[in-house]
Amino acid sequence: MATRPTTKPPLIPPRPTRIAAAETPAPTMSSPLIVAALIVTGLYLGRDVLIPIAIAILLSFVLGPLVNLLRRWHLGRFLSVAASVLMTLSVVGALGALIGVQLADIAGDVPRYRTTIERKVEGLKDTPAGRMAEYVAGIGRTMHQDGPKPEPKPEPKPDAAPAAPPPEKAILVEVKDRAPDALTMAGTLLSPILHPLATIGIVFVVLLFLLMQREDLRDRMIRLAGSSDLHRTTVAMDDAAKRLSRYFLVQLALNASFGLVVGVGLYVIGVPSPVLWGIFSALMRFVPYIGAVLSAVFPLALAAAVDPGWTMVVETLILFAILEPLVGHFIEPMLYGHSTGMSPFAVLVSALFWTWLWGPVGLLLSTPLTVCLVVLGRHVDKLEFLDVLFGDRPALTPVENFYQRILAGDADEVQEHAELILKSCSLAAYYDEVVIRGLELAARDAARGVLTTEQKADIRQSLAGLVEDLAEREDEGADPPDAEEARTGVTAAWAEPGTVLCVSGRSFVDESACAILAQLLRTRGIGARTVPFAELARARIDTFDPGPARLACIVSTAISGEPTHLRRLAERLRRKLPRARLVVGLWQADENGLDEAAQRRAIPADMHVTSLRGAIDAIVAAADPATPDPVAAERPAAHPVGAPVPV
Repeated sequence: MATRPTTKPPLIPPRPTRIAAAETPAPTMSSPLIVAALIVTGLYLGRDVLIPIAIAILLSFVLGPLVNLLRRWHLGRFLSVAASVLMTLSVVGALGALIGVQLADIAGDVPRYRTTIERKVEGLKDTPAGRMAEYVAGIGRTMHQDGPKPEPKPEPKPDAAPAAPPPEKAILVEVKDRAPDALTMAGTLLSPILHPLATIGIVFVVLLFLLMQREDLRDRMIRLAGSSDLHRTTVAMDDAAKRLSRYFLVQLALNASFGLVVGVGLYVIGVPSPVLWGIFSALMRFVPYIGAVLSAVFPLALAAAVDPGWTMVVETLILFAILEPLVGHFIEPMLYGHSTGMSPFAVLVSALFWTWLWGPVGLLLSTPLTVCLVVLGRHVDKLEFLDVLFGDRPALTPVENFYQRILAGDADEVQEHAELILKSCSLAAYYDEVVIRGLELAARDAARGVLTTEQKADIRQSLAGLVEDLAEREDEGADPPDAEEARTGVTAAWAEPGTVLCVSGRSFVDESACAILAQLLRTRGIGARTVPFAELARARIDTFDPGPARLACIVSTAISGEPTHLRRLAERLRRKLPRARLVVGLWQADENGLDEAAQRRAIPADMHVTSLRGAIDAIVAAADPATPDPVAAERPAAHPVGAPVPV
């Protein structure tokens, strides 16, 4: 009778679909460094052209859904793209005009702001803080006066020669330039804005072509990906483009709403130029970490310069202190998840990198550009390193993390890793989907001969410490029998220590797997005992005392091939315990190992299981009073050790 584990959602999520790349020769160590240096150099030298292109690419993700909507209204590709670009250009022009007007108003009121600030500084002198500052300044002046005094200069002697006559008075000459003509004056006035206008022009020209040639560019990206599976590549590219469009559109809408609320709030408070600070706050929210702080600094400074008191400053501070945490910690997670898909360290490094390359514009574009790189890394096999470097997902799976920690022999890290995973799963699920699979990795490495004796000892010691630390932890998946039921019937007999023998195979990790199985059985009220492989060897089987054993479960993480030693072990157990049930749990690390039918033919047993969960379910079912023993009645009463068992 084969018992299969109950189907549950996997603890380890599957990897996203990737675009497989053609096999290429392994590059040397210097090749990636040279390529990276060339890319960084090109980004720096070509920033005047690349910055507009990057802005255009990000805007294409934002305007893509709008273009699709207009095309569904049967406006055609050209009209849809033109209307979207003209609408965006109008918004940018209107915002630029508003910023210019607001800056001009602030510049005209600077003298009045300076007077207010001087009065506040004078008023601060009467406060305890001002008196303390004056006291410290007085101490500094006293120390300066007590320092070494300069030596007096010697007076001239009376008989000295008369001084030279003073020089003649200089004649003041004024040179006047000719009045500039109209062309020179126009060049002087327009030169500061020519570069921004050129950048805006390049942005919208590139944006127009990106939106018009979107499908053609997608096909070229598919060709660059180097995949022969066009269907999977197309699906991956479309999925990445839709995710980026949705993310950038939601982020733009959220930041614009944030700026609108800030502008309205500052207008109600009375801070001058609220439109300017609303736009500034919306832009600063694209900057990670420090953007929210920078967006509040200038309105606070202006509020302090305008209001003779401190009421306006406090109200402005309260506005930002309430609004930013509300948006950042509650609204953003509801709209597009808890993060951008980037690790916090990657956000910081990307901000520094792009600011160093492209200045303030790079700081604003750092997060969107790096998000694009992370999405490409998750879907394109050649760019997977980008997801590993900048993504927020763990670089190693929970199984790999566990195996790395036990391989290093760090018991504390093993325990911390277990506590972290046990917050989201039961003890049995953790053992079955993480620990047992980690033991399979260890068995595979041991079969390859890459583990030293010291490493095997460290692994066994770490596993023993983990099982001991988790011994008192209750398994949420366990369903122990009722106390009244445990005192009567078959269940009470199964609760006696040693009723179930957990017999380990020859692998150095099999004893740890048996200890885990015995621990989980005890949490379910079944008395279990671990038996090493050496105690059931051919030379020692006659002296082995099985005690009140009613069931024996062989546990092995065999690799591949026919497990001859397990078949012989099962035969010895059958002769030693003719009335006991025999369960074989062969948890193979090799995917090409024996299947269930091959296991049945290779190892004679009553039940075969392929996982820890399956072994627990089989043993619990055998201990259930309502479950009959279909094999015990067919066996003879007893057989002497060494006698053949009829089949």
